Amino acid sequence: MTDVRVVLVTQVPPVAHGHTELLRALGHEPVALLCTREGADHPESMFDALVREAPEGLDVVIPATRAGLAPLVRLYEPDLLLCTGFPWKIPPDTLRVPRLGAVNGHPSLLPRYRGPIPVAWAIRNGETSVGYTFHYMDAELDTGAILAQETFPLGDEYSWEELAPKLMDCVRQLLPRALARVADGDSGDPQPEGAGEYFSFFESEYAWIDWSRPADEIHRQVRAWRFGSSGNGEKGALTELDGEAIRVLRTSLEPADGRELQTGDGKLWITETEPP
Repeated sequence: MTDVRVVLVTQVPPVAHGHTELLRALGHEPVALLCTREGADHPESMFDALVREAPEGLDVVIPATRAGLAPLVRLYEPDLLLCTGFPWKIPPDTLRVPRLGAVNGHPSLLPRYRGPIPVAWAIRNGETSVGYTFHYMDAELDTGAILAQETFPLGDEYSWEELAPKLMDCVRQLLPRALARVADGDSGDPQPEGAGEYFSFFESEYAWIDWSRPADEIHRQVRAWRFGSSGNGEKGALTELDGEAIRVLRTSLEPADGRELQTGDGKLWITETEPP
């Protein structure tokens, strides 16, 4: 499959640049970058970086509402919609615009961990590996037929920047395979009926650390919040030390420079914090 016109749909600057570079290397033509204003009022928003540093040669398209998606996408006469990290549920009329359909990249081994923060939930649940999946998009979230997927190990990552090399390796392997199946008219592998579960945002109660819990559980809670948020945007993991609330960013299960605290089954060391 060569010279396919692609509209990228993402709110994540590294995804926009990485997908653009890979698509061009494969002989395809990214023609536009579609994003939303969500989070634009934050002083360090990804939206700001996305617009200022958009890949060269791509129009940046910012619809005001979901209803405006289809008409704007139609202007670019795309063969394919390629989505990763987008906060809106894309309406069916928009998914029908590209002649080859719409494909989404999701950082889990679907049908496991459907939803907006799959890596955070995998860490919270103590998984030692996660996956990456390219799948067709349909009317529901993360339920479309699978085109390509791969598992990769979870280490002790505390940020998307630390996890990025593993994610990028997966995308480089999987996207050409997914696009080849799309080009062949392959309908993909349907996700098993009744399998999987949708995991939404973290509940607000999970934001606060309960020091009576086991050390490993608290350690995972701290890591999970680096990849997730609550439905109202609240961020954990929060605790109170010396009369002040702080957000714990990094902990150690082994002795380390930092604050030593007693948990329900042993000691844990806080090694990095910030104001809440």
